[in-house]
Amino acid sequence: MVENPSFGRKLFVAANYAVLLALAFVCLFPLVHVLAVSFSSSGAAAAGRVGLWPVEFTTKAYAFVLGKEEFVRSFGVSVRRLVLGTALNMALCVLIAYPLSKETRDFKLRTVYVWYFFVTILFGGGLVPTYMTVKNTGLMDTIWALVLPNAVPVFNVILVLNFFRGLPKELEEAAFIDGAGHMRTLWSLYVPLSKPVLATVLLFTMVGHWNAWFDGLIYMNDPTRYPLQSYLQTIIINQDVSAMSDSDVELMKQLSNQTVKAAQIFLGAMPIVVVYPFLQKFFVKGIVLGSVKG
Repeated sequence: MVENPSFGRKLFVAANYAVLLALAFVCLFPLVHVLAVSFSSSGAAAAGRVGLWPVEFTTKAYAFVLGKEEFVRSFGVSVRRLVLGTALNMALCVLIAYPLSKETRDFKLRTVYVWYFFVTILFGGGLVPTYMTVKNTGLMDTIWALVLPNAVPVFNVILVLNFFRGLPKELEEAAFIDGAGHMRTLWSLYVPLSKPVLATVLLFTMVGHWNAWFDGLIYMNDPTRYPLQSYLQTIIINQDVSAMSDSDVELMKQLSNQTVKAAQIFLGAMPIVVVYPFLQKFFVKGIVLGSVKG
């Protein structure tokens, strides 16, 4: 610890704070601006008078969005996808990473399976074969079409695998001496000790499921089954109002398209924004410790 920092040290620290504050502002500005627009009047938003603070504060846009059956339904689809997909991804990730973290003398086919999974990172099946597989297995227009094709995120498996390999072998040997089997050792020893990497993988998984929109468009023939991001993509990006009723279109004219879009975008981003602070403290530690062990 430096008790009497030099002028150069103070300048360096001040420059660091300045750069970090600038980066934080750049990252937060879009979200804060969208929030301000969503709470502003239609006239202020259309005139471009909204910056970081709402102009002519109103909550009509949120009342309209939360009252829309399509938005609420697609939000529910995304929540179901998030819960099912995250649970499945995390369970499979841990169950695959544990045996692959063993030495070859303990699991003779370890190298074969490692390469089997690693090749899937280098080469993908492609959109058309994946679509045909989902269609021929009868998963179209079901929640499982959004969950099963990406049930095993190999990058996350590698992170967890490397973290497991870094845990002291003596702990596992002590567990075996006490009579624990592999499953008991995994869930009672490895998982509790791996909170940093599991929290990191959990964040990756949640963000991936929540932000995914393309698979909803190609695997769901019925727009009423769209997850939230697919619904927002059709309304906001493609300007497709065919899924909206005549009364919704009239209200959109009164409220302003910009404020309604801003409200939908902010509501769509909120779940991840709320969850991230609770997992952030594990994020860097999980990435570093899960990526340096061979």
